[in-house]
Amino acid sequence: MIFYFSGTGNTRWAAEQIAQATGERLLFIPDELKGTCHYELDDDERIGFCFPVHGWQPPHIVRQFIGKLSISPKRPHSQPYVYVVCTCGDSIGRTIEMLQKELAPLALHIDSAFSLVMPESYVCLPFMYTDTPEREHQKIAQAQKELGQYVEMIQNRVKGETHTHRGLTPWTFSHVIGAYFNSRMITDRKFFVDADKCIHCGKCMQVCPTGDLDFRTDETDSDSPLPHWRHDDSCTCCLACYHHCPVHAINYGQITRRRGQYYFGHK
Repeated sequence: MIFYFSGTGNTRWAAEQIAQATGERLLFIPDELKGTCHYELDDDERIGFCFPVHGWQPPHIVRQFIGKLSISPKRPHSQPYVYVVCTCGDSIGRTIEMLQKELAPLALHIDSAFSLVMPESYVCLPFMYTDTPEREHQKIAQAQKELGQYVEMIQNRVKGETHTHRGLTPWTFSHVIGAYFNSRMITDRKFFVDADKCIHCGKCMQVCPTGDLDFRTDETDSDSPLPHWRHDDSCTCCLACYHHCPVHAINYGQITRRRGQYYFGHK
């Protein structure tokens, strides 16, 4: 089985490629969190975790899911093959080590870990932008090549493989910068919509992976329903709503007014 989370589609693409090659179940973490998160593992079934790196750490929603997760193998005391594929715009820091710590209470050990550098989608800091079209195409082409190699290893249950982009100072990025980022900047409080631009298409609500958006009439204009964020801590700040808006009506603070948009497969 493959547990995955994706906002702008990079990780979904990777997870779908793995599922197609292995023939194993593809399970979307936000949907699975609505249930018991208990699973019976088929004989010889692998366990895969696929997700984007958020601030050089596993996303909170992935950690929340693992905290609820329970797995029962058909054969008692059998140890399933466990792998991780994470996507990032540049580097992952100590994401794999942090995930292993989360999995330890479940007696799950990561056998192999991989990362894919994909087009950048986080644009909420002064120094972060979407990639140029040329760089975007380069990243996807390289990721396709690397993923083909990783899928072969996963199919063959190869252990001890670590092909990740940790960066120059992984501990600092994950435990200092990442700790601040994930504790202070994962919020929907800064999202807003430009009412004069919004075309009321509902795309933002459709693509939100956690259901954090709804449409209702604004207090200042009863005839025009606008997107509203729930402010219930369900937002992962994946920016799917921002990137998919066809008229760039959604922003995260003022900084994204002058930033580009990206989602996997866009034209």
